[in-house]
Amino acid sequence: MTASENGTDRRQRLKALREAALHRSVPAAQVTHGFNGRWTRRHWAHASLFATLGVLVAAIVPGFGSGSNVTSVHTQRSSLALSLPPLPLARLKGHNGDSWQVVRIERGQTLGAVFENLDLPAATMHRLLDAVPGDKSVLTRLKPGSELAFDLPVSGELRTFRYDRDDSHRVELSIAGDKVSEKVVVRPTETRTVVLSGKVGKSLFRSARKLGLSGNNINTLTDEIFKYDIDFNEDVGADDRFSVVVEQTWREGELLRTGPVLAATFTTGGKLHTGFRFERSGKAEYFTGDGRPLKKSFIRMPIPYARLTSNFGARKHPVLGRTRMHKGVDYAARTGTPIMAAGDARVVSAGWQGGYGNAVVLDHGRGYTTLYGHMSRIGKIRSGQRIAQGTVIGYVGSTGMSTGPHLHYEFRVNGVHRNPLSITMPPPEPLSGAALAQFRGQTAVALARIQKVENIIYADVGNAVSPVATKAKKPAKTKA
Repeated sequence: MTASENGTDRRQRLKALREAALHRSVPAAQVTHGFNGRWTRRHWAHASLFATLGVLVAAIVPGFGSGSNVTSVHTQRSSLALSLPPLPLARLKGHNGDSWQVVRIERGQTLGAVFENLDLPAATMHRLLDAVPGDKSVLTRLKPGSELAFDLPVSGELRTFRYDRDDSHRVELSIAGDKVSEKVVVRPTETRTVVLSGKVGKSLFRSARKLGLSGNNINTLTDEIFKYDIDFNEDVGADDRFSVVVEQTWREGELLRTGPVLAATFTTGGKLHTGFRFERSGKAEYFTGDGRPLKKSFIRMPIPYARLTSNFGARKHPVLGRTRMHKGVDYAARTGTPIMAAGDARVVSAGWQGGYGNAVVLDHGRGYTTLYGHMSRIGKIRSGQRIAQGTVIGYVGSTGMSTGPHLHYEFRVNGVHRNPLSITMPPPEPLSGAALAQFRGQTAVALARIQKVENIIYADVGNAVSPVATKAKKPAKTKA
């Protein structure tokens, strides 16, 4: 038998064995160990294990399952230059007014800083200042909120500069070569006397500001007119109402400023309080409806929120060590705390006075004088000077016979020392004669304006000066 015949026989035998294996029957015992259509506990365990391994591999191996075998193709990019549309002819020729930039002055900002921010040379600024010598103070002392306008063409060179000389005049300075030309535009203003009325709500300050009152107006209400009769921390409620008469200056529909309070009413706790502005001897004051000043002649404490440490009367002196009369009261406060004049006065003396140390003596007229001792330093006052109530006359210290920083305060009537905490302060002098008649005429007009507005706003009010508290409608601002 040849080798080829042996190979043929071997292949035939292998083929017969494969066919026999394929057609061989499988015992039932072996089938049950395979998959019979139902998952066993072992199948679920194996499936969970393989799934967990697959998740771990996908999370750990970079690029697994994300097509890591795909070669990134870099697309070649090219850019195409496009021509911009031409500038308008007016911009090319530099026509005026096509590129105004308005700058609102912030606190502390100067004209030089504005020019620097706009990349304008200082030489240009000086040319403009030299062109209007009368307005140098306006431009070099800019107020916060003022507006400056610059007409800057495409070239970046300043063409026109604009500013307000005052409320009624606007100035435009145009630059053409070496020449600066000036143009003044008149802007008429209008002054209106208005009544602003509303309710206190959550905040008196917020409600009053929303109506148009300035911060100074609100301080006038709380610190001048009603400070002696109303405790704004404790007495005022959300339903309490107020009405204020003021003058407002308008220009081209814009409110420029609000003037001082001319008259005011405040209703709190069912009680009405009133105050009216009137000039006496050239000085503006606030009075009640019958012409009595609202400001008291004297304030009890020359230092607000100070602590009383020693009363008026006999005591053992802390320095001398013997009992003697304490002719005033002592208020402890930190060194440097401001000390105020208790009332309008003329300065009798301001300097060193023996045991009092640095001291100030004030004459308030009608035989009333006050002394303030142990100051660390004296304020900007001098002997013979007239000062108003509340003027800072010095600062708390411990000069003279003193064991610590405090104010020694004395009150004298015709040279006799009196206890400043118990003495009945003299009432301020009311208006009389022609001044009282003039005041009553102004008061009647102001009350009529307030009554007219409140009769519109408050549904239940029959009389604006009635002390009855009423339910208010929406606050309003009405021209009187």
